[in-house]
Amino acid sequence: MNVADSEIVLAILKDKGFKYTNDISSAELILINTCSIRDNAEQRIWGRLKEVSHLKKKNKYLIVGLIGCMAERLKEKVLETDRLVDIVVGPDAYRFLPDLVAEAESGHKAVNVLLSREETYADISPVRMDRNGVSSFVSIMRG
Repeated sequence: MNVADSEIVLAILKDKGFKYTNDISSAELILINTCSIRDNAEQRIWGRLKEVSHLKKKNKYLIVGLIGCMAERLKEKVLETDRLVDIVVGPDAYRFLPDLVAEAESGHKAVNVLLSREETYADISPVRMDRNGVSSFVSIMRG
């Protein structure tokens, strides 16, 4: 789910010096990109948050963020859930992620779920996560 948005987020963070890893146990920042279309998708996200909670217990500096439309829709519920999440970012606020990560590093909850009529991320070249070189994404609509 949300591969195209994840590639935009990766481009934004990479531009600010962040590095991508496939090894979740070595990550200092874990962002879970969400979808709110179906209940099954939301249930998988809650399960994923519980899965990464053991990493947060091992590394008190680990920052966990929930991004995407589920984050925007359920922001209060997400922030109240057993302190699993440090960052909550809606789909129109990905440009603010580096600043929100810095805010979370200072010990504060970082939230930006403001909706925008103008944000398209058209000026950002996504960082391809799938290196097959055959497929790509074309955004038709957002939200």
